[in-house]
Amino acid sequence: MKKLLVYLKDYKLECVLAPLFKMLEAFFELLVPLVMASIIDRGIADRDISYILRMGTVLLALAAVGLISSVTAQFFAAKAAVGFSAGLRQALFNHIQGLDYTNIDKVGTSTLITRMTADINQLQNGVNMVLRLFLRSPIIVFGATIMAFTIDLEAALVFVVAIPVLAAVVYGVMFGTRPLYRRVQEKLDRVLSITRDNLNGVRVIRAFAREDEELKDFYENNNALSGLQKFVGKISALTNPVTYVIINLAIIILIYHGAIQVDSGILTQGEVVALINYMSQILVELVKLASLIILLTKALASGDRVLSVFEVQNGSVAEVLTQKISLHNNLPFIQFDHVHLTYDGAGDETLTDIDFSVNRGDTVGIIGGTGSGKTSLVNLIPAFYRATKGNIFIDGRNVNSYDEEELRKKIGVVPQKAVLFKGTIKDNLKWGNPDATEDDLWEALELSQAKEVVEGKGGLNGEVTQNGKNFSGGQRQRLTIARALIRHPEILILDDSSSALDYATDARLRAALISISDRTTIFIVSQRTTSIMHADRIIVLDDGHIAGTGSHDELLKGCDIYREIHNAGTK
Repeated sequence: MKKLLVYLKDYKLECVLAPLFKMLEAFFELLVPLVMASIIDRGIADRDISYILRMGTVLLALAAVGLISSVTAQFFAAKAAVGFSAGLRQALFNHIQGLDYTNIDKVGTSTLITRMTADINQLQNGVNMVLRLFLRSPIIVFGATIMAFTIDLEAALVFVVAIPVLAAVVYGVMFGTRPLYRRVQEKLDRVLSITRDNLNGVRVIRAFAREDEELKDFYENNNALSGLQKFVGKISALTNPVTYVIINLAIIILIYHGAIQVDSGILTQGEVVALINYMSQILVELVKLASLIILLTKALASGDRVLSVFEVQNGSVAEVLTQKISLHNNLPFIQFDHVHLTYDGAGDETLTDIDFSVNRGDTVGIIGGTGSGKTSLVNLIPAFYRATKGNIFIDGRNVNSYDEEELRKKIGVVPQKAVLFKGTIKDNLKWGNPDATEDDLWEALELSQAKEVVEGKGGLNGEVTQNGKNFSGGQRQRLTIARALIRHPEILILDDSSSALDYATDARLRAALISISDRTTIFIVSQRTTSIMHADRIIVLDDGHIAGTGSHDELLKGCDIYREIHNAGTK
């Protein structure tokens, strides 16, 4: 948790002023019972109206100063808490953006969203309340005890006994509920994950009439979450009634003792009222402190969860070849040197002994059955994942020797899932190249066969809704291809990015890509041979192995798997 407090460094002044003004408010509040005692013993006893009015004015002044101090403290506490959460959320987002695919897969999207939202909100509330109450409540509790000693030593012993008992109750609840609140947040992750999956796959769920099963799954997990929340809530809820019981027993003892002392002439009626007021102040503050402890327990559990994300680091590359290999002797532009890939936590290899080379400007088709490793192979080129064995060379250098930004500037990627962002068409296209001119944008749109789509949506300033839901699947694919072409990449990876296109549009797209093949090396991942049959080279994958490589005609003659895929596609 201490590591997270570094995000308060820009709010040091606020972190000092907020508790300082709360302390000032507390000191003024501690004077109120003494003024009341004075009013009872002197004003009321002597029927001195002028004295009562003067002391009443003092009470109003104390209340006014206390209110101003409280509002000022709240302002500084809120400013520090909101600034802290904003800085922490930004740092967490930056860290997540820097994680590689392996770590994002391991942690999970749903839990990352929860930790960036709900957990950081809990931390913000915790910081706010700590700055406001963490010093005020102890000062009131111990200050009231000290003031009680100045009134009567024997009566003050009641305070000495009651406070440790109350502290034991409060801290017992805190340490007992902290691990439970962590489990609550974990179950919240699960509920969020189910909700997210259902919203993303709502069409599939309805198509297969799986609503009842999904409702049952959500119901079970939601009930588990609410059941745990109720259980930990019951434990936390014990704090207030137990606190009230202890304090009220102490007040009963004070009234009994005070009555005897007043009857004996040792204490005045005003002093007994002051003692009861001090005990009541302690009651109020301990109730606040109990609530603070519960909130702080939640914040600490959330802080541990946020910190655990920061502790996730990208694995270091075991072997990095930093020297540039000689570019003489017709060295290939891209080379896979006996590459193996095993995903973290997976039992078997996804890719095994992948060995091939590609010359600059070649068009390479990659084909195979579902799960054969096509996407895994092309994801190694921009180093989304790192090879577990073997090496990959681009332009004579091991990909591990590249800075990520340097490497990915060379590459344009069109992933399997066509993703567009809320904004305009121009905004989305400029992700590929922020400096692109309108002429560049239209050129890329023409190459990707998306020009008519954009014209039909009102031009480059046409609106794109979240996830591009106002475009069809084929339109989204063509726009994502245009986005990749904008940057004029040395390597273009089309990962099954024409699956939603009709054959005529796909053919026009392939013909257009030929015009850039002199400057761009193209990888086309597809499940149909018509998309790659004109490639310079085709690689056939089967269960993570290379089952064949060559031209379309060569593979039809010599590769059974390729022939089966081709025949299936032409039926």
